[in-house]
Amino acid sequence: MLLGKVVGTVVCDQKVSNMAGSKFLIVEKVDYKGNTCGGYEIAVDAVGAGTNDVVLYTMESSARQTGITKDRPVDAVIVGIVDTVELSGEAKFQKVPIWQAPPVRF
Repeated sequence: MLLGKVVGTVVCDQKVSNMAGSKFLIVEKVDYKGNTCGGYEIAVDAVGAGTNDVVLYTMESSARQTGITKDRPVDAVIVGIVDTVELSGEAKFQKVPIWQAPPVRF
């Protein structure tokens, strides 16, 4: 499994019938501290992730093991939204609670 940050979405008006209803997200690879390390994947969202979420995702044959991706043409799937990454007893990444996040400006 890999860590990534959701940086965008892909919208497809037309897609194969067994992918109808799937949400496609652009995931940038990150390290255990949440720092970008280059490269992007398009992943099917199985957990309701959104832009700027740090996520756990899997690729290749493992990506076709979830309920919504089984027997579908999927190379990457998001399987978790990361709250904390701990290494040797020390938190290396901590998700910012929504009430502490900066306000959204339109």
